[in-house]
Amino acid sequence: MTRGLRRSLSALTVAVLLAAHVGAAGPTGASLVLQRFLALDDPTPTQFRALRHLEARNEKFDKSAWMDVWTEADESGFHYDIVSEDGSDTIRSKVFRAALDLERNMWAAGEPDGGALTLDNYVFEERGAQPDGLASLMVKPRRKGILMVDGSIFLNPDDGDLVRMEGQLTKTPSFWTRRIEIVRRYQRIGGVRMPTELETLAMVRIAGPSTFRMTYEYESINGQRVGSPQPRTLARAALR
Repeated sequence: MTRGLRRSLSALTVAVLLAAHVGAAGPTGASLVLQRFLALDDPTPTQFRALRHLEARNEKFDKSAWMDVWTEADESGFHYDIVSEDGSDTIRSKVFRAALDLERNMWAAGEPDGGALTLDNYVFEERGAQPDGLASLMVKPRRKGILMVDGSIFLNPDDGDLVRMEGQLTKTPSFWTRRIEIVRRYQRIGGVRMPTELETLAMVRIAGPSTFRMTYEYESINGQRVGSPQPRTLARAALR
């Protein structure tokens, strides 16, 4: 495994942990959709249990891997249990496990708010309605950082709820990574806005483009049962 590919995998690990938070009240002169977005008082996900599917690939080195893993967090911390996995050992250890371990450490320390979608961190500019009916807002970071995204958020125009965020990290984790682009999708489940999908594309010197995708299926949120996800390997076996 080359050093370039190892660096690309480290970049993807950082991108996996991107999260968007909302805080602060909206300014008086802001657009209505922005005011609704900034005024949302969301319940905090203090507990969840979710089945995640992770997959990553580097075309140049023809390396790929996938993993199904149960993840759970509550007042005792963040825990994970790998159900099944296959593919590149390096990707599974340097991307998947590294990302899960880092999330465990971040949960123990309290979620960072350095990349929160607030007026202190971002300048917002309305871009109008999109073909899919969502309202688009440009988000321009007031400073550079690994958790800061230069791009757009897409909101439900009726209530200002966050549906999608996409853009480019303003700071990459290493010299080897030239650019990291992300798309993160959200849904309100059991009354709580939760991430449901994350896609990243990291452009890496020597190694070229490396992709990562993670999907979430929730069993419970804040003590409320919201679904009955099943690992893909078990689901396939049940169909035989």
